[in-house]
Amino acid sequence: MVDAPIQQFYIPEEQSIYLLSHGDAKKLKDWVALCTNQLEQLGYRDIELIGKGAYGFVFAGAVSGQDGRRVEHVFKFTRITLPQHIQDRLEEEAFMLGQVNHPRVPRLITFQRVRNQSLLVMERAPGFNLEEVSLREGRLPPRLIVRIGAQLADILGALRSEAGPAGRPIVHGDIKPSNLVFDENNENIALIDWGSSVFAQVDENYQFVAPKVMELMSDNLQQTNARLGDVYFIGEEQLNGALSSPRFDEQGAAGTLYALASGQSCRFGYRAIPPTSLGLPIEFARMLEGMLDADADLRRRAGDYFLREMPRIGRTVMIDLPEPAPTPAVPVWMRRTDREIDTVVYSSRKSFLREEGAEETLSDVNDVQLDRYYRNFMQGMGDTEKAFLAAVSRLGRYPVVGGLAVRWETDGIYIDTSLNLHDPERKTAFITAVNNMVNLARAIYRQGIFKSCLFNARDTLHIDRETSDEPFIPETSMRLPYEVSAAPEPEDRTREHSYFEDGPDPEELLVLPDRIMRSLEALNTIHHTGMIIFEALPYHLKIHSYYRLLDPGREQEFRQRLDEILAAVPLIEGLGVSGYMKMPYKDTRYFAHMERLPERYYPKNPRAAGASSGGRVHD
Repeated sequence: MVDAPIQQFYIPEEQSIYLLSHGDAKKLKDWVALCTNQLEQLGYRDIELIGKGAYGFVFAGAVSGQDGRRVEHVFKFTRITLPQHIQDRLEEEAFMLGQVNHPRVPRLITFQRVRNQSLLVMERAPGFNLEEVSLREGRLPPRLIVRIGAQLADILGALRSEAGPAGRPIVHGDIKPSNLVFDENNENIALIDWGSSVFAQVDENYQFVAPKVMELMSDNLQQTNARLGDVYFIGEEQLNGALSSPRFDEQGAAGTLYALASGQSCRFGYRAIPPTSLGLPIEFARMLEGMLDADADLRRRAGDYFLREMPRIGRTVMIDLPEPAPTPAVPVWMRRTDREIDTVVYSSRKSFLREEGAEETLSDVNDVQLDRYYRNFMQGMGDTEKAFLAAVSRLGRYPVVGGLAVRWETDGIYIDTSLNLHDPERKTAFITAVNNMVNLARAIYRQGIFKSCLFNARDTLHIDRETSDEPFIPETSMRLPYEVSAAPEPEDRTREHSYFEDGPDPEELLVLPDRIMRSLEALNTIHHTGMIIFEALPYHLKIHSYYRLLDPGREQEFRQRLDEILAAVPLIEGLGVSGYMKMPYKDTRYFAHMERLPERYYPKNPRAAGASSGGRVHD
């Protein structure tokens, strides 16, 4: 058996339970049931799981207050299987949250241990987190971006004040859209998740901050106390281990505002899709561009301007100007379905996106989130390449199946897609995400091929084995699922995108048996679209797939080939991932390279523009 290192090609940001093995899925369900039961015993009702991460789970529940009114709380549990020093971080989070007293920060209720289980209880802010709002709406209107910016500046100003309860500046360390809860009724935000927060070691002027002279003389100020935060949003200083500073949160705020204004899920796209291209007020856009700039001195000056001027900028009278519905740069198909879809993105052929000779600057940082999101996927890439990968990953946050292939040549880029969205209400936001992906691809100057498959995790087949020496044996009732087109769809063989068109993928480690390859070759002659991915782990095999037959007259033969593939699964040897994808027909879209989008600002006279187009005025 080949002992190959395992590389997960999809980024499991919120890994679907349908991708877990039967045993792991049962453990997760049992764990959620245990947490729910403990909360019920404490008197809570309407309990729901609202989030999970590498370190624990977040629940919400309601209880009757002293006056009998319903009060909602949030509960954070640590994973009990984690090392004790990791579990202790929840108590540290409770301590830091207790140091903050601000109307835009839900306050700490209590921290307690229940049967060796750490539990943090805090107020629940009304509304939805801004990442969810962004995924639903796409780009948020400039007026709202400015309002959110003014509130963020207010929070950051309070955190760096030494007059607060803590008597020294506090760094939140993980400001991002999903950590900002947005109340649509009054458009107020609340900053949550203080798991990365610390006392600042240096102030905004990089002068040491210590309440006692002895602390200034200690070794503690020679190494950072900062937590990593989300690598999609934190700045270079925090990422590279600088002493903790209020400047960290300026970077998180800048990345957050940029992502919400552009409809992205990271800060990295600012070169190709600059803030000055997003229809924001010119002063605000240029300030935001300065806060994201590579030059540290310019970032600091822009950050000072942000804290100083946002109260004034936030009082600007703005209206919501009607935006025309975005036109998709590549085809997007709408397909209604009654089935629930848990989309997962599988991407390969990424090695060419990395810069040759890039330094592994973070090799000594031991962090779960870094390994999951950054080191395995993005380290060594330029910012635009990182933004492109994040844009592809964002597509998987929608109920969509299909695939895409991007080919970079010297004269431009060529994109083939088969994107089937199963929620028409999210059409505008999804098209914005697709167009961002295309614009980012246009700003990448190198040659190579990138492929990505989007499949429904609920269709993934799971096969377990007791030892790594025995074969994977599918159950006799197991079948590869597929859809059938109601009528034959036109086919142009000269434009067919084959499974084998681009040759073997150098990043895929699993070599499939000849019998499976022969069945795939036979399948390739039948008009269909779809993909299949084999992921072999030591005791678990996952078969991800999405198939749509476009020639109903050949369904019997199509079914037979899929059955042959499953029948040959026991012949699979080795560990790793291997996948194949087929487009329905060749509909390649060509795009010229483009360094960055042109400038586009909010109009100087919005009342006139709004009156002519029916926009809403907000003071």
